[in-house]
Amino acid sequence: MPFLSRLADGRSLLAIYVQPRSSRNGLVCIHDQAIKLALTSPPVDDAANKALISFFSSFFKIARQQVILYKGHQSRHKQVIIEGLSAEVIRERIMAEMDRKEVACK
Repeated sequence: MPFLSRLADGRSLLAIYVQPRSSRNGLVCIHDQAIKLALTSPPVDDAANKALISFFSSFFKIARQQVILYKGHQSRHKQVIIEGLSAEVIRERIMAEMDRKEVACK
């Protein structure tokens, strides 16, 4: 999948497209080779970035320190490093959530 790649050190890199000020937090779909993530937080004072880290730590059931915002601190297009999980596990959990929703991306 283009939204997920493995770094040389074994960590996984996710490509994320953030939709701030949504009605609820959650994965939406695959959008332009990235995971579209809806967040209720506004893109002000780092609130959306903190919500992104909190969402993925909860979604993958890992510590917040294992979710690192690598690139895109002030952009909707972000890259997030996930530590402590294999790329296969990350892909399975994301695709299971996408299959459960069965939503077409706009």
